Amino acid sequence: MSGYNSFEWTTLGIWIVVITIMVYGIVAIHDIPASIARKRNHPNQDAIEAAGWVSLFMLHALWPFLWIWAMTYKPEDEEKKSDEFQSMKASLEELQNRITQLEDKEA
Repeated sequence: MSGYNSFEWTTLGIWIVVITIMVYGIVAIHDIPASIARKRNHPNQDAIEAAGWVSLFMLHALWPFLWIWAMTYKPEDEEKKSDEFQSMKASLEELQNRITQLEDKEA
């Protein structure tokens, strides 16, 4: 019984490297929806990131839903909605002014 030989130490080193890479890979994968949300300036990026950490401890059960949530937000659509909102607001103010003018004429 001569103890451990160099082959066993090499095998142990390979196992440590493989396990380290796998753990790092799993943690990196869970962060993909959060990085998508940050890139798109998603209004719920903090919630997506927090849910990603929860999903990590749930064996990535929530991960597909977080990815969909992060991907559905499109900044250009939000700008279009904002422009439409401003247009509707201007129309509403114009209608309110016309109603006020009509009421003033009747009085």
